[in-house]
Amino acid sequence: MKIGLFFGSFNPIHIGHLIIASYMANYTELEKVWMMVSPHNPLKDKNALINMYDRLEMAKLATENSEKIAVSDAEFKLPKPSYTIDTLTHLTERYPEHTFSLIMGADNLASLKKWKNYELLLRDYKIIVYPRPGIEHMEIMDHPSVTMTNTPLMEISSTFIRKSLKEGKSVEFLIPDAVLRFIDSKNLYGSL
Repeated sequence: MKIGLFFGSFNPIHIGHLIIASYMANYTELEKVWMMVSPHNPLKDKNALINMYDRLEMAKLATENSEKIAVSDAEFKLPKPSYTIDTLTHLTERYPEHTFSLIMGADNLASLKKWKNYELLLRDYKIIVYPRPGIEHMEIMDHPSVTMTNTPLMEISSTFIRKSLKEGKSVEFLIPDAVLRFIDSKNLYGSL
């Protein structure tokens, strides 16, 4: 099976993430998308993250009715911080029957050369890229392993959601209702 791995902190998961995952699962060669909840992205501030198990639960709540989108905690069991190449190597060894591709935004593609063993990512895996605001064409987009998509442009960010929640503003329709209920029940972002 062709599986796309969509890594993220999902802090919290929102409709932008879900639209991208759905597009990838339905409008590309991928048969499924695994949303890979990252305990800690080495390029992001660890202090802004809520508990990884809460982020995992929110992702599961958001995707529970999807046949083509699943949630994975595979990185929870790997050394921290999580490096994409290590996770891909682990999954390729564990699931030899699957072919894995990496899903990322054009903004991440722009910084790919900062990633651990990025040359191996480009050599061994397909990278399926969704557009991001303000990111123009780059030379790396022409690499044979990179596929650009026409995924709808998403300008919603988890940072915006967290700020809105902290300020007591409505995020209705920006995150799934089940996720919003979970956030409210635990007051996850009210005291950041």
